[in-house]
Amino acid sequence: MKASGGLFWGLIGVAAFSLTLPATRAAVAALDPSMVALGRALGAALLAAIVLAVTRARLPTRAEWRLLVPSAAGVVFGFPLLTTWAMKYAPAAHGAVVLAILPLATAAAGAIVAHERPSRGFWIAALTGSAAVAAFALREGAGTLHAADAALLAAVLCAAFGYAFGARAAVTLGSWQSISWSLILCLPPLLPIAPLFMPDDASAVPVGAWLGFAYVALVSQYLGFFAWYRGLAIGGIARVGQLQLLQPFMTIVASAILLGEAVSLSMVAFAVIVVAIVAVGRAMPVAR
Repeated sequence: MKASGGLFWGLIGVAAFSLTLPATRAAVAALDPSMVALGRALGAALLAAIVLAVTRARLPTRAEWRLLVPSAAGVVFGFPLLTTWAMKYAPAAHGAVVLAILPLATAAAGAIVAHERPSRGFWIAALTGSAAVAAFALREGAGTLHAADAALLAAVLCAAFGYAFGARAAVTLGSWQSISWSLILCLPPLLPIAPLFMPDDASAVPVGAWLGFAYVALVSQYLGFFAWYRGLAIGGIARVGQLQLLQPFMTIVASAILLGEAVSLSMVAFAVIVVAIVAVGRAMPVAR
């Protein structure tokens, strides 16, 4: 029952994150990448401060602070800064190729940080799923190398370990509390630095860019973590992390619904394959 609940919350989190790269791409088309990366964190941190104050949430313990610091470094600074810069120079579809290894990296981070021990069958399923997602993205024409690849690979490491540390803190602190306090930790440097990158004339920025920025600030940087950390905490970092294999396909479906883009038969076929692999991986033992 606990594993099913973890997968449910994890799926909601993945769905929330599925628009991150397209929304970032829309934002950096008219806004400075540093403004998008730091501004999204500042906006989320200010909202987190309000939520913590209204709910009178308890302060984290010393042990929880030790987990929140590396989590904040990874998911509040590292991943947003690196992916935002990359989306300035590489297509969102290309980013999906590199980020396809994030579920594997998350499983590895879970093994290191939370001492989870996935079975050999789990690792085989994880590798197969990652290869299937990468093959799909490459088939769709994003197979060329970009200068932004190094930034995307570094972003994968930041996200994987940020997730693992944040999920460990969420076990005792709570999911929304974990991301909220991680954001609060980053407020001191964000308050003086982020406003420096604001556009001179905000009214000249297209509405689409502001909508993309609003999404990554409210959902990608904050609300999505409510469900994601809860899923990782109760269902296991390695097991629930494999749901990220579905993220590229969710992005395509969302694009079809919101933007009227065509959904190809090959996309449906690959999505069915990945869902089957995730189901197999779920059945494999993971010692916690």
